[in-house]
Amino acid sequence: MEQKGDQLDRETFSCSICLDLLKDPVTISCGHSYCMRCIKGFWDEEDQRKIYSCPQCRQTFTPRPVLVKSTMLAALVEQLKKTGLQAAPADHCYAGPEDVACDFCTGRKRKALKSCLVCLVSYCEKHLQPHFESTKFKNHKLVDPSEKLQENICSRHDEVMKMFCRTDQQSICYLCSVDEHKGHDTVSAAAERTERQRELEVSRQNIQQRIQDREKDVKLLQQEVEAVSRSADKAVEDSEKIFTEVIRRLQKRSSDVKQQIRSQQETEVSRVKELQEKLEQEITELKRKDTELKKLSHTEDHIQFLHNYPSLSQLSASTDSSSINIRPLRYFEDVTAAVSELRDQLQDILREKWTNISMTVTEVDVLLSAAEPKTRAGFLKYSREITLDPNTANTYLLLSEGNRKAERMSQQQSYSNHPDRFTGWFQVLSRESLTGRCYWEVEWRGREFRVAVAYKNISRAGGSKECEFGRNDKSWALYCGTNSSSFWFNNIRTPVSGPVSSRVGVYLDHRAGILSFYSVSKTMTLLHRVQTTFTQPLYAGLWLNYSIGDTAELCKLK
Repeated sequence: MEQKGDQLDRETFSCSICLDLLKDPVTISCGHSYCMRCIKGFWDEEDQRKIYSCPQCRQTFTPRPVLVKSTMLAALVEQLKKTGLQAAPADHCYAGPEDVACDFCTGRKRKALKSCLVCLVSYCEKHLQPHFESTKFKNHKLVDPSEKLQENICSRHDEVMKMFCRTDQQSICYLCSVDEHKGHDTVSAAAERTERQRELEVSRQNIQQRIQDREKDVKLLQQEVEAVSRSADKAVEDSEKIFTEVIRRLQKRSSDVKQQIRSQQETEVSRVKELQEKLEQEITELKRKDTELKKLSHTEDHIQFLHNYPSLSQLSASTDSSSINIRPLRYFEDVTAAVSELRDQLQDILREKWTNISMTVTEVDVLLSAAEPKTRAGFLKYSREITLDPNTANTYLLLSEGNRKAERMSQQQSYSNHPDRFTGWFQVLSRESLTGRCYWEVEWRGREFRVAVAYKNISRAGGSKECEFGRNDKSWALYCGTNSSSFWFNNIRTPVSGPVSSRVGVYLDHRAGILSFYSVSKTMTLLHRVQTTFTQPLYAGLWLNYSIGDTAELCKLK
């Protein structure tokens, strides 16, 4: 019966939050009592909602109640402590497999609250009390519970290691400092900790600074993501408007052509029908005349015959029908041919411009451009399929191999007149425009040649330097000869050292403004690199000299 009363006292004067005897007890308006620290901590977690509740009955209070210590409860709890009654530890107060157990508890051990670095013992709350109440323990160092206290004992001398050997970078005891570590640089563990603590703080400051820097970077990247998304959305919207306008114009032209064809059809059909009616009238008149003449031919009266013949023999003027069957008519087939030609031209333009549009899209690169590759395999990742444009080829150049190869000929080729054609120099440009990162290779045979890149608006007509690759500010060219090599830009020659093989590789990073030329054999040798700013899409170019039979070919790399 007495044990039951003890249990009742424990339950009555225990905090339902910490399950221990009340400390600084407070009673809230619903009648339940708690440790002041426990209920404050509970309500601190509810501060955001601004509604406070009782952990037991869940009654809510607004605003947060002011807590006042219950002196009566405090006195009763103190009286209970003096009589030896303690709150029965709940299950969660006992040490589990992952907890540090109290070294003083007998039987079922409770969780350690602190470990003492002087005693090298871990204590639960009950057995820790002497460290707070007795002055004999005032210099003891209490730390969070630890199972590694024995690591603080010197295995050689069974003494607490309170020193540190900087020479050997290890903790030692006092006896070690006068034994095997004699003459070493030794300090107290506290002094070494102070030194390392300073280093730790510097490291933490560096880490915190890096965290701040990275957070700024993350914020900047997020802003870039938003900017890229906004720009992409606007580009999609604008592109749709532009393509819609192009389609509308094409539909308008289609409607105009249809209307013109129908109008011309109506005109021509009207003319034909008018002529047809005249002919039919003439046929009717001729038939009538033929009937009268036939009747006259059967007249037996000679006088009557001679009297009527002059008037009946007179024929009206014949309708001119020579325009009907002199020339074969094509009707509107020429219109179809003209529209087909327009279609082909539009396809050529779309093919050329689509490459430019596509590469412009892929050129969008928020982060810095990737470093220039170091190996041929790295360059091949950026290889481009490039063909030569017949409309730009000099008439003494023969294009073959699917418009990838140019050969110097002695006779002019039968190219049509075109404003893009080079007329003075034996040169040709690629059909495809080049933006973004590109790589291509050229195989050459002969005495000399140039591999180049140029803007589309380079001059074409005549033999001036404004038209020749490398002799103006619209083209960049690597000259390869049997005895020497050089780089040309804006009519300035830069000698190139190193052997040039029969295959030359060209790497272009349009956005970064990098243009590099490599001699390609078993290895890749850099011949020349340009760092500049390109303001327009570029086109690959080939230049051949006067030697008949010299060739240059854009290589297939895939």
